[in-house]
Amino acid sequence: MDSHEVISKAVERTSFKEVAAQMGVSLSLAYKWSQPDEHEGSGTSNPLDRVRQLYEITQDPQLIQWLCQKANGVFVQNPRGGGPRGMELMPATQEIVQQFADLLAAISKAASDDRISTDEAEHIRNVWDELKRFTEGFVRLCEKGDFVHLAEEIKAHRAAK
Repeated sequence: MDSHEVISKAVERTSFKEVAAQMGVSLSLAYKWSQPDEHEGSGTSNPLDRVRQLYEITQDPQLIQWLCQKANGVFVQNPRGGGPRGMELMPATQEIVQQFADLLAAISKAASDDRISTDEAEHIRNVWDELKRFTEGFVRLCEKGDFVHLAEEIKAHRAAK
């Protein structure tokens, strides 16, 4: 679905008039956001296209993560992948178990004094998000039968630690 279609569908729950008023833009601009951009570069890019462009320029997934958190969700980045098949399945499953153990250790350590500080909660969140990201990548690569790239993901993850 294109961004203008997403906006059009989302506005069905309210109205363009309400969106324009709440966002402090003209009604005509709000309507333009729901139309295909036939004149690229016209200066009327919709907000979704602008966020996508900002991400493409910065390559910073925190932009998307922030937006997901505002929608009471999380962003789990898909793995890079494709290509030939191999067999590195056991190290991947062991990595998931290790990451889960790391999560439990972070929780246990944080709760050892019967309270969890803001920093500890943030650390737990980071470990949890990484476990979700890695596990989603594992599942997607398993669905493709792409265990070579699974091994590459494990190596990349360990190098980032």
